[in-house]
Amino acid sequence: MPSAGFDSALAAKSYAAAFEFIPPRALDPVTIPELALWGLHGLAAVDPGLSVAVRQGTIVLLGRGGVLLTVVAPAPDDSLAWSAAVVAVTEMAWKASAAFRQAGTGRVMRAFFEGMLSHLDPYSRYVPPFQADEEEEEREGQAGVGLTLEASPGGAVVVARVIPDGPAGLAGIRSGDRILSVNGDPTHGVPASDVESWLAGSDGTDVVLELAKGRARRTVTLTRMDVPEENVFAFRDGAALLVRISTFNTRTAARLAATIASGFTARQRPSGIVLDLRGNRGGLLQQAASTAEELLPPGLVARTLGRDPAADHVFAAQGAPLEPDVPLIVLVDGRTASAAEVLAAALADRSRAVVVGSSTLGKGLVQIVTRLPDGGELLLTWSRILAPRGWPIQGLGVLPQVCTSLGEPAVQKQLAALKAGRQPLLAALMRERRSRPPVRPAEMVAIRDACPAAEGTDLDLRTARLLLADPAAYAAALLPPMSEVTRSAGR
Repeated sequence: MPSAGFDSALAAKSYAAAFEFIPPRALDPVTIPELALWGLHGLAAVDPGLSVAVRQGTIVLLGRGGVLLTVVAPAPDDSLAWSAAVVAVTEMAWKASAAFRQAGTGRVMRAFFEGMLSHLDPYSRYVPPFQADEEEEEREGQAGVGLTLEASPGGAVVVARVIPDGPAGLAGIRSGDRILSVNGDPTHGVPASDVESWLAGSDGTDVVLELAKGRARRTVTLTRMDVPEENVFAFRDGAALLVRISTFNTRTAARLAATIASGFTARQRPSGIVLDLRGNRGGLLQQAASTAEELLPPGLVARTLGRDPAADHVFAAQGAPLEPDVPLIVLVDGRTASAAEVLAAALADRSRAVVVGSSTLGKGLVQIVTRLPDGGELLLTWSRILAPRGWPIQGLGVLPQVCTSLGEPAVQKQLAALKAGRQPLLAALMRERRSRPPVRPAEMVAIRDACPAAEGTDLDLRTARLLLADPAAYAAALLPPMSEVTRSAGR
C-alpha cells in the first residue's frame, strides 16, 4: 500500500541514534561517514535505479536521468548533520521513485540499516519494530509449571513429560499422572494443547490442579514461574555416564551439577563422562562459563575483548570441580556453536577433557542490543570471545584432539598413535592455540582443514568409548598443560 509520505523526523532520530551508538562500540573501527554511505548504498535494494556516489566532498544521488541531488558531506563526527544529510537524500529518492513510495518509511529505513550493518560482521543486524516486539515477548515468555500434556484414549489428559526442577516436578507430579481439572475446570475431552494454555500465566500466580494416579486423587497448588526447557539429559553408556546438553539456558549449570551428582553415588561410579555438545547451537554465554566452572579447577574459562572497555569481561572458575579425576570426553561437530564452543574450548585448553568430532562452527562474537527511536532494535557485535590460551573462537572454531570427520580408518591411525604416546594432531592444535586476532581467512581455512566440519555420527561415541577404555591414549590426547605451553613459547 502506498505511503502518505516519508517520516523524516523519525528516520532522522533513528539514524542519529545509530551513528552515536555504533562507532565507539563496534568490534572494528568504523566512522560515521562510512556508516552513512553504506546505508545509502543499501537503498538500492528498494530501487536499483537509484545510486549514491561521493564526489569531491559531496554526496550525490543518481537516478536514471542523471544527478538528482547533491549534498555537502558534513564533518566526520557530526552524527546529527550526517543523519540530516541521509534524510535529505532519502527524501529526494522518495520523490523520484515510485518504488520508495510503495515501500513506505519502514521498508526504506530497514534497507538503510541492512546496507549499513552488512559491512560490519556476519551477526550485527537491525530488527524492525514489529519483529523486535515479537522477539521481546519471546524472550520474556509466559510462566508455566514445567510439564507437557498429551491426550489418552477415552478423552483423558495425561502428563507426558515433567521438567524435574519446575513447579510440577518439585511437587511430585510425574509422567502418566492424569489431569482431572485446572482451577476447577474439567479437562476430560479438552484438547491437551488447550489444557496446556490453561497452565500458562503470569509469573508468580497460582494454578490449582486436580490429579489422579490409579484410583488415588489429590489436589495441588502450583506457583507459575519461568521454567526453561529441559536441556540436560543423562544416559548410561556401558561404564560411562553420557550427558547431552542441547542448549544453554538459565538452568544449564545447575542441571549439569545435579545430573553428575546423581550419576556418581556410593553405589555407582562411572569410569568416565562423555559430554555431548553435537548440534548445540549455543545460548547464554554466562551459563556456558558456569557449566565450565562445575568441571574445572580455579582458573580462566574465557574472556571477551572489544574496543569499548565495557565489552571486556573475564570468566573464571573459582570453586571445587565435580569429579576432577574422572576422564572427560567432549563430543562436538560442525553444528556446535557459540556458548557450546566456549565450553568445549575451555575444557580442552585447561587439559581437562579430550574433544572428539570435527571442527565446530566458529561463532565467537558477542552482541549488545539497543532500542532505536523507531521502535526497532540494533544488535551490534562489540566483543570477541577468547579461549583460555588466548585464541579467538570466531572463524576458527574448536579443533578436536581426535578427529572423526576424516573417517574410521583415520580414527584408527590416530588411536594407534595415541596409544604409542604421540598426538598426531598436536601441530595443528598448537597452531590454532597460538593464533591471535585478527586471524587471516587463509590461516583459518588451513587450521580447520586438519579436521573438516561435519555432522556428528555414531563414530564419535565409539571413539569416545575406545579412549575411555585406554588411559594411555586418553592421556596422550589431552593438550599439554597451559604452563608448559607458556614456558615453551618463552624459549
